[in-house]
Amino acid sequence: MITWQVAVGGPLLRLDERVGAKLFERGPAGLTQVFSDLGGMPVALAVLTCAVAYALWRRALRLAVCAALTMAAVPALVIPLKVATARQGPLTEAVNYYPSGHTTTAAVAYGATALVLLALPRPVWLRGASWPRAWMMPVAAISLTTATGIGLVLHGYHWPLDVLAGWCLGPLVLAPLGWFSCRSRRRSSG
Repeated sequence: MITWQVAVGGPLLRLDERVGAKLFERGPAGLTQVFSDLGGMPVALAVLTCAVAYALWRRALRLAVCAALTMAAVPALVIPLKVATARQGPLTEAVNYYPSGHTTTAAVAYGATALVLLALPRPVWLRGASWPRAWMMPVAAISLTTATGIGLVLHGYHWPLDVLAGWCLGPLVLAPLGWFSCRSRRRSSG
């Protein structure tokens, strides 16, 4: 529905532009920039690369490959949507801002990291410990993705709908990895 509204210039798009215009350049610029950068490849991809490397070290080759392929799906989905909608950015004449690639990258990279780490059995030295709790990783992934989207809007890099579309794409891209990581977790605990 969001993409349709953006493509046809519907009422949701007009509301988005009014709300976005009131939010741009709000908050401390340094902080909104840091939040925005969380969705960039240098940060988000580095985090996922560490999780993939850890999975390889733990001899979970299929899990590592599935996580890497999940991340590779992001540009394969986002770039055609950007070109098809050709949405203009909020504070620029440039186009191809919908959906937010930084938001989708953050959602997939941090979500995939959480799924990979949850699928791997705890190392021997952590087996008796109660930390880290399983809920912490998904909460961290959601928090980092949310911070990215907020930073992108407040800094004026994206319209709110661009970010919302990235938040919607993330779970769709992560679904196959989620299924695979659940299977891996069951196999390692059984």
